[in-house]
Amino acid sequence: MILDGQVAIITGASVGLGRSMAIAMARAGARVALASPQEKLLHEVADKIYESCGDKRSIAIPADITKPADCAHVLETTLNAFGDLSILVNNARREQRGPGLPIDGNNFPFWESNPDIWVEAVNVNVSGTFLMSRTAAPHLIQRGWGRIVNISTSLDTMQRKHNSPYGVTKAAIDAASLIWAADLEGTGVTCNILIPGGMVDTDGTRPATPQRRTLSVDVMDDAAIWLASPQSNGHNGERFVASRWRRDLPGEEAARIAQEEPVLRKPEPRR
Repeated sequence: MILDGQVAIITGASVGLGRSMAIAMARAGARVALASPQEKLLHEVADKIYESCGDKRSIAIPADITKPADCAHVLETTLNAFGDLSILVNNARREQRGPGLPIDGNNFPFWESNPDIWVEAVNVNVSGTFLMSRTAAPHLIQRGWGRIVNISTSLDTMQRKHNSPYGVTKAAIDAASLIWAADLEGTGVTCNILIPGGMVDTDGTRPATPQRRTLSVDVMDDAAIWLASPQSNGHNGERFVASRWRRDLPGEEAARIAQEEPVLRKPEPRR
């Protein structure tokens, strides 16, 4: 129960990786605020946490994180329900395919991309992550300890042919994470990057094939819990690959194996 006493907001908590991390963090002792526009699915996750962990361990907060007022509502509702906030997991994302389209439905050269989907992806993945972090950071800084965990992707995904805007948005998240980590230095709050390290079958549309391995939807859980916990003190502005996490090892050793260089290297200090 290494998250006992902690309170987490998890965006995109209604499905996939966010849902799995939310349930895992609750089982690890945290009280969890579930944020997503998908109200029905959010309540299903809250019901699952109730079944696993008991009452008053989660709250469903329908929200659109591209709206500053909704981000403020998520924070206010969390504080009213649980009295604190110590962890923010920025997991929400807008994929580049449209509703009802296959996985590769919008994987076009950038000049053929649907501009509405492009703008929506940037708004959710980049602006939404910023707005939620900007809203939560003052509270985390004031309390003197906190965690921001930003979910990103692999380097090859960021630059794969026809993979914009999604790859573009995740490259932006890596850059933002390094900047925010530097801004937070010395406050007791950290900002780190976590990636799956492979394709995850989050919604049942990406089954494994002889040519392609897929990761289980719970691949992020152990690394996310460790990053959100006091055990990760001293780690800031770092990047971790969840599929490398070794459950049979102590957290610090598992983290060392899972860590990789940030996509963007920190610049040398100016002299």
